[in-house]
Parts: sequence; structure tokens; C-alpha cells
Amino acid sequence: MNSAQHVKLLKTLYQLVVNNFLAVVAVAAAATVLQRASLEEILGRARAVRPVHGLLALLAAAAAAKLRRMRRPKDVYLVEYGCFRPKACFRAPFATCLEHAHLMPYLVDEESVRFAIRLLERSGLGEETCVPDAYHYMPPDRSLQASREETELVIFSAVDDVFARTSVKPADIDVVIVNCSIFTPTPVFADMVVNKYKLRADVQNVNLSGMGCSAGLVSVGLAKNLLQVAQPGTHVLIVSTEILSSQYYVGTERAMLLPNCLFRMGAAAMILSNTPERARFKLGRVVRTVTAARDADYRCVFQEEDDKGNTGIRLSKDLATTAGHALKTNVAAFGPLVLPPSEQLLVALSLHKRKLLSGRAKVRLYRPDFRTAFEHFCIHAGGRGVIDEVQRGLGLSEEDVEASRMTLHRFGNTSSSSVLYELAYIEAKGRMRKGDRVWMISFGAGFDCNSVAWECVKPAADADGPWEDCVHRYPVQLPEVVKDI
Repeated sequence: MNSAQHVKLLKTLYQLVVNNFLAVVAVAAAATVLQRASLEEILGRARAVRPVHGLLALLAAAAAAKLRRMRRPKDVYLVEYGCFRPKACFRAPFATCLEHAHLMPYLVDEESVRFAIRLLERSGLGEETCVPDAYHYMPPDRSLQASREETELVIFSAVDDVFARTSVKPADIDVVIVNCSIFTPTPVFADMVVNKYKLRADVQNVNLSGMGCSAGLVSVGLAKNLLQVAQPGTHVLIVSTEILSSQYYVGTERAMLLPNCLFRMGAAAMILSNTPERARFKLGRVVRTVTAARDADYRCVFQEEDDKGNTGIRLSKDLATTAGHALKTNVAAFGPLVLPPSEQLLVALSLHKRKLLSGRAKVRLYRPDFRTAFEHFCIHAGGRGVIDEVQRGLGLSEEDVEASRMTLHRFGNTSSSSVLYELAYIEAKGRMRKGDRVWMISFGAGFDCNSVAWECVKPAADADGPWEDCVHRYPVQLPEVVKDI
């Protein structure tokens, strides 16, 4: 046995002992008692206990257990989810993007075109990502009607998909939450869903906007709070999307051209409930971090006009770094809630060591291994740099971030719905098992970082989803690129 195997064995033994400390202590205590007293002596002492005292002890234990269950918040479950799957006619290969740009010299200059193509080649996006009909016009159709048509296509397709996958009917929906960051018409999207599916008159609806790519997991947190105080059997429908048609930027500011290159059409729908019936996943911890108090973070993703009056979203060149800082703060709150005791002990020891050696030596803090807490990771596919930053910060392997990279390659940045496309990828590959734990991470304007933990109750029966016609081609090898553009 070599040294690497010795280290692995010692680490496994350490985790077994620390993570099961109470059980180890209980077994040791029981062994000590059995050593000091014979079996007959123990049975004799048990017979000496009066029956009424034994009954009272049982009643007290049952009452304590009942009180604990009553005070514990209701569990929340993901019943099912569905994603919009765009048709091939919406594809936007790089050659098409280049041709359209050259045919619109009155909108985009040649230097901006070269920049956009270089960015696309380095972005991690593939040739099958899709954009709405409005982007296929020259110039792009940024009308209200075009945005409404895109909205109805992606939202209704995702909701139809989720209803087709479960026995929950539209009449069973009690709450509707729809999130879209930029485009918010009147009536709002939530009303659009109520009208389309003829939901009950007493349905509660909420429309979230301006939260960027983090809004999907923000909606999950909101649904959790509602379900934990609602009557058993309550169902919440969540729809996450980003409507692109009216947001095409026609200027030449490089930081504002980025969204044109990265964002693609997509939508996802979820049905959550506070009863385990028909559930596929159980919701765990939800942690949201907002760093908007820092000016740089607040302006990291910012809608504004350029010097020529063209409206667009400006993405800071420090976006990946800002995401890394927000993730660090988020992990500091999320980690203690999900990490096993063995990892928490190592973190505590490294903190104590740093404190003891303060001023005398530089002590590197221990980076916890989150793979001891989760089997799968769904990192928002916001761009190659964002995924790289999270992978480096958490010490994840290429296999851990495969779902994120492949989602970015196949579907692009679909904003708040991207983490569900990633979950669908993991299930389409047949990697999800009962009891597996999933960590979803999203980032959004503000700046926000959100973490949501799930535990699989029932894996998907098949791979029928957004990856149905292409999962056999993945994973693909992504080219190495130079970071500077």
C-alpha cells in the first residue's frame, strides 16, 4: 500500500469516527457497562424499575418527540420540473451571427463585430444555442409584440412540460411565482400564466423582476417560506425565464455587447409542495447573500444608456471576481449548515491555528471538501469565467462542473433557468440516485449569490427532457482559450 492509499484510508477512518461521534461514544459507553456488570445484574436492575416509572419515561419521550415535530418547519419538496426545448429553427451558429453583423453596418461597426466573434469563440457556447425570432430579423425586432410572442413561447412550453410530467393539475396550483429580470409588461407574467391555464380565482401570484440570473433560486426561497406556513397539500408553481427580444443592444460599448453574445432563450418551471406525495426532491438549506452595499458589486450588472442613448446591460470586467467574493461570503454561511462534522472540525482547527500564530506565521485556512456533502453541483452557467471561478474557489473537479459547462455549450446562458437545465443533464446521464444531494449556486444583479440544497427522493424514470435529442453527444471537449480578449 503506497502513501496515497494510506492517506486515503486515514481520511476515511477520520470521517467515520468524527461524523459518527455520538454513536462511537454510545458504543464505547455500552461496552464499558457490559464489562463492569454481568448480564444478570443488568436485567436485575431493569426488573427493579417500577412499571409506572417506565411508563412515565416512555410518555415523556413521546411527548418530547411530538413537540419537536410540531416546532420543526414543514418540509418542502420539488414535485417536478420542466424546461423549454427550442427547435432547430432558433439556432444561432457563429457564422450566422457574423453574417448578420456584417449586414447591419449601420448598427454595429467592424471593430465591435471582431470583438463579439472573439468573445463567442472563447465563451464556452456551442453552435446550437438558440435566440428568439426577433434576433433573426435585420435589424432585430425589439417591439413589444415580439417580446410577448417570445414570452408565450418559452413560458407556456416550460409550464406545459412540467404539467405533462406529473399528475398535478392546473386546478391544484395555489401560488404562482414568475421571475424575469428585464422585460416586465402589464399585465405581468404571473397574470399571463393564470389566464392561460385558467387557474382558480383564489390563487396567489407574485412577479419578480430586476434580480438577474439569481431570481430562480430567490423564487425557491420565497416558495419555501410560503409553504412552511401553508396548509398541507399546497402547491407552488415557479417559472424562471429571461426575455431577450426587446433587450438587443445596438451600440458599440464592449461591456454592453457581452449580453448579446452570452444570453440565449430558455425557461424552466417547477412545482413545489409541502407534502412528500409524488415528490422527486426534498428541499434542504437555502442561503441568500446580497453584497449591494459595495458600490462595485452594485454596478457589476447595470442597465443604463451608452453615450449615444442606446439602452443595454453593462457587465463589469470584474464580474467573475465579484462572483468569487460573493460566493466566499455565501459559503461562510452555507457551509456550517451542510458540511459534515469532520470537515467543520478541520475548518475550526485551521481558524484556531491562524489565531494562535497571528503575526508570527502565515497560515492558510483549510478549504472544506464540499464533495463530502454533495454528489452533484449545478453552478449557474453565466459564462466560462464564472464557472472557472467557482470551480477554483471550491476545489471542484472537471467532472463536478461538467453539467454547468455542457449546459453553457448547448443552451448558452439562459439566466435564472440554467440550473434546472443542469439538473436535467445530470438526470439525462443517469447519474442521479436516491439520496444523492445537489448544490445549486446562482449569481445575479445586486450583487446576489444564492445556494440551495436538494436531496433526491426519486430519480427520473427516463431522460425525456431538454437533453433528449442530444445528451448522447455530451460531454464534448471544449477548446483551450486565451483569457484576454
